[in-house]
Amino acid sequence: MMRGMNMQGMMKQMQKLQKQMQKDQEELHATIFEGHASDDAVVVKFTGDHKMTDIAIKEEAVDPDDVDMLQDLVIMAVNDAMAKIDDQTQKTMGKYSRNMPGF
Repeated sequence: MMRGMNMQGMMKQMQKLQKQMQKDQEELHATIFEGHASDDAVVVKFTGDHKMTDIAIKEEAVDPDDVDMLQDLVIMAVNDAMAKIDDQTQKTMGKYSRNMPGF
């Protein structure tokens, strides 16, 4: 009988953990992350689920004779945002994998 009670308690705890994990993931996906290039020449915004919502390019970053520079600035800003998303995802969701066997 004790074994059944422990299993039932574990199942309830797992369900609670699953709900909290889902809530944390939804909050993470709703969070806006900004990525910046040099001197904020390019600023991008992404949601936590990696969807771009905005890009701002300073006028002085647009040089028709140097399109490569603008491309590099956009890449720099996007990579900055992706790194921030990955870091926050690890902080938010990593706690769940640390507590599970096999991870």
